[in-house]
Amino acid sequence: MKASTLVRIFIAILICLGIGFLGSIATQTSVNTWYATLNKPSFNPPNWLFAPVWTALFILMGISAGIVWSKGFYHVWVKTALYHFGIQLILNASWSIVFFGYQSPLIGLITIIALNILVLLTFKWFKIINKTAAYLLIPYILWIAYATALNFEIWRLN
Repeated sequence: MKASTLVRIFIAILICLGIGFLGSIATQTSVNTWYATLNKPSFNPPNWLFAPVWTALFILMGISAGIVWSKGFYHVWVKTALYHFGIQLILNASWSIVFFGYQSPLIGLITIIALNILVLLTFKWFKIINKTAAYLLIPYILWIAYATALNFEIWRLN
């Protein structure tokens, strides 16, 4: 792997982890207060699980985006793929802000549904450019689908 690719992967990982950190600030404001009082479904994971899972997912997302970026930002397909990636990354952080920060499971549900759509579009474009980059997004796609079901149930139960 070329050094320039590794640099792009490293930068993309830092960006993803940075966005994840921003989202975690909103999460920390109410995870032990408001969120603790909500009725949750039986499949709700323990709180300690979220940080390591999200860290791993953000690293995989960064590797994936770095691989795509290394194909050349001058290429229209790479630009399209990375624009989709960037928008879904913004939606990812927005979900934490609206769900935890604004304490709104309904707006969180709307946001995470939009996130699912953008992540699937990102997967589609990444697959056109590099199949490995796309496949690295599969754990994220599965986790977001799980989080959507969890968000829906929290909204429904409360």
